[in-house]
Amino acid sequence: MERHEHDLVIIGAGPGGYVAAIRASQLGMNVACVELEPRLGGTCLRVGCIPSKALLESSLLYYQARNSFGEHGIQVGEVGLDLAAMMRRKDEVVSQLTSGVEGLFKKNCVTRYLGRGRLDGPDRVIVEVGEGVVELLAPRIIIATGSRSADLRGVELDGDLIGTSTEALCYPEVPGHLVVIGAGVIGMELGSVWLRLGSRVTVLEYLDRILPGVDSEVAREAHRVFKKQGFGFHLGARVTSARVEGRGAKLSCVVEREGGEEVQADRVLLVVGRAPYIEGLNLESVGVATDERGRIRVDERCSTAAPGIYAIGDVIAGPMLAHRAEDEGVACAEHMASGYGHVDYGVMPAVVYTEPEIGAVGKTEDELIAAGMKAGADYRKGVFLFRANGRARAMGHIEGRVKILADAGSDRVLGVHIIGPYAGELIAEAAMAMQSGASSEDIARTCHAHPTLSEAVKEAALAVDGRAIHA
Repeated sequence: MERHEHDLVIIGAGPGGYVAAIRASQLGMNVACVELEPRLGGTCLRVGCIPSKALLESSLLYYQARNSFGEHGIQVGEVGLDLAAMMRRKDEVVSQLTSGVEGLFKKNCVTRYLGRGRLDGPDRVIVEVGEGVVELLAPRIIIATGSRSADLRGVELDGDLIGTSTEALCYPEVPGHLVVIGAGVIGMELGSVWLRLGSRVTVLEYLDRILPGVDSEVAREAHRVFKKQGFGFHLGARVTSARVEGRGAKLSCVVEREGGEEVQADRVLLVVGRAPYIEGLNLESVGVATDERGRIRVDERCSTAAPGIYAIGDVIAGPMLAHRAEDEGVACAEHMASGYGHVDYGVMPAVVYTEPEIGAVGKTEDELIAAGMKAGADYRKGVFLFRANGRARAMGHIEGRVKILADAGSDRVLGVHIIGPYAGELIAEAAMAMQSGASSEDIARTCHAHPTLSEAVKEAALAVDGRAIHA
């Protein structure tokens, strides 16, 4: 058996794994990274964040060319869709970025092993490489294997007509009718892609609202805007089954709801969350425990119960965000090198890349209320609408608002929630402010360039104290 020794072995080359590998190498460690897929970058880069954002960008341009360029005095004539070209562009973006990670590995002297990795007792990782096996010895191991699409009982996935987000990133044609099971972030993003390209999109959601976890005031506004765009919503809909019926060219999908009529569709997209990917890791060989949802148990430093073995990203409890995994990867590497590594989970932004975008950081108003805080007495709220922002008007994107929540006593910012143009970029200012312990007054007193969308953030901060200028 071929055998190699390293200071650190990382299983998984997604955002958490590859970033941890690079940072550990920068800190002087001899690092190896094991990845099953030929292309580096994990689900995020290959079949998740990046390809979906490429399609969101392309589909939005197509939609705008057909529906709103004329408002700007731009006459484009008949607009056609070359779906194959759109998919090629998406694949090229993915290829360029995965190649970039490969280049970063080479630059930072990270040894890459192509194969399936598993634990085999303390300090030992076995990599199945084709027909052979490679043994890796290291005093430190990071598990960063990510997550997979969660299943739903009764939904018969066939990897084609009834599939997950992976299949929805490469449909060969625009579905006439697409049923999306789940109104979370992924469902709304991929539903937006195919709605813009011409599908009729019906969303079935078990809860009585869309975008669970998003501030409910923002989610209600998003629901209104999405309905206006053409989404069909059925809330409180418990899906009991989904199957493919018919033969040959007459294949169709049938979705059954509890107490409701069957829904016929050309394709079904199942997006009801994600589950940690821990299959085949042989965790029991080192005594690594998991919780009731299959997530690896770790302490505040991402250490498992097994000495020298860490876990980061989607395989542990917490929000399943690529940037969270990245920060944990850096913190893990730095803790190994210096004894100190830190991630501030209270200041971790999240973005929904719909149109309009949704950006959030910190506490939602729902969470403050659930904690017993009262508006006015314990916290104050400032809201500013984009329709009153000059740049938003000039762009023609006036839907949405900025909402800032601040402690009533200290004025320290507790949470910021934005629905509107480029919310995903604007939320960075709020995250920086919160990371620095800023108050709403600090944001309000900071000069913002005019005319910019960021002025809406300043105005919302002014509104916390009831003194917005342009409201």
